[in-house]
Amino acid sequence: MSDKFIAGNNLSFLKQDRQLANKRESQARLGDFNEIYFKNNDDNLKVQADRCLDCGNPYCEWKCPLHNYIPDWLEMVSNNQFEKAAALMHATNPLPEICGRVCPQDRLCEQACTLNIGFGAVTIGAIEKTIADRAIKDGWRPDLSLVKSSNKKVAIVGAGPAGLGCAELLVRNGVKAVVYDKYPEIGGLLTFGIPGFKLEKEILVKRRQFLEDIGVVFKLNTEIGKDVVIEELQKDYDSVFLGMGTYKPVDGNLKGKELDHVIQSLDYLIGNVNQQQSFQMADFDYVDLKGQEVIVLGGGDTAMDCVRSAVRQQAQSVTCVYRKDKASMPGSRTEVQNAMEEGVKFIFNLQPAEIKIDGVAFERTDFDELKHKDQKVVLSCDKVILAFGFRANPATWLNDAQINTTETGLIKTQPDLQTSNPEIYAGGDMVSGADLVVTAITQGRDAAKQILVKFGMEAG
Repeated sequence: MSDKFIAGNNLSFLKQDRQLANKRESQARLGDFNEIYFKNNDDNLKVQADRCLDCGNPYCEWKCPLHNYIPDWLEMVSNNQFEKAAALMHATNPLPEICGRVCPQDRLCEQACTLNIGFGAVTIGAIEKTIADRAIKDGWRPDLSLVKSSNKKVAIVGAGPAGLGCAELLVRNGVKAVVYDKYPEIGGLLTFGIPGFKLEKEILVKRRQFLEDIGVVFKLNTEIGKDVVIEELQKDYDSVFLGMGTYKPVDGNLKGKELDHVIQSLDYLIGNVNQQQSFQMADFDYVDLKGQEVIVLGGGDTAMDCVRSAVRQQAQSVTCVYRKDKASMPGSRTEVQNAMEEGVKFIFNLQPAEIKIDGVAFERTDFDELKHKDQKVVLSCDKVILAFGFRANPATWLNDAQINTTETGLIKTQPDLQTSNPEIYAGGDMVSGADLVVTAITQGRDAAKQILVKFGMEAG
């Protein structure tokens, strides 16, 4: 038990309530795709961090897939040691400013916080985001002066969370990491799938500069199997890591899904980013929903990204329809609340049965069959966005590399994340299925540790 606890100074939670950063007014934020939260000042950060009980058994740390040293850097923040806190954050997480924004803390660290029952959890995500932002703005970089080059190099396919997690840990341990990605910027779905009101794209640009400064090399606009063949990577590098993610939409075999007014969620979100950032990427057209009646099918974070994007495009109405009740929605509770504030309508317990020319037919999932047998609902709309999630779409060159996949297209790996090809490792959504950003980062780092072991090294 820490001195802080023994000294009896950890009773701040009795005097200070949980307080998140203020949000812009809902009507004001509908005019742009900028982040909705105002920045926290130093005093607020310290007060909120000081609410931490410094538990002897930090449930927050164990609930985090990365096992971040949360109580330790909260104490540093409460003592005004912002740079030390940033350094400790980066010891376990290469993307703290991103996880602080997009992780569902209400289902992870903050849900596990001891204070969550009765007093309100410590605002872990907001503090993490703010401290990491400050470190990047101030030009902080880890001290790697004592790191010796191993003369080993690893090719990483995919600049999403898994690939970035793998690359960052490798360069910290003297291994050259070269990251290939077919898109024009790093981040994967962080850049192209998550709207700016949750994660402004300048943040990814700054993180790219950070990673390049510590030694990560990026080869963007470079597609494996087209611009570079996998055999070249196997020949030129000591090992290969695959972190390509899952991008194929799930359509639920819904009747009418092929109609012209039906849009896949990822196509819609990438098209928005493509237009806003002037990336000029082929196959991702911009869809303007101004004045349209829009229905979004799904209840996860991607559905929330779609509904909140549509209201910013000044759609006439935006309705999110989910097949179960509100409590069963898999998305972040915070995102649902933000969407409601912004004028999105929610309808629960309706299972889509068929998409029609002028609407969607649903079947109730909450009815008492004795009273409401065969009761159905039809909602009219102009556009339908399918946000049922994503699945694997394995590249044909995986066969050339003798990499085995499951029946659903996911890459098969050993417990050490080694594929059926002993020279190639894999991690992230392409292995586990569509999951959280933080779990993809974790697998990327775990794979890097195994690659280091293969090189006769140990992660420092």
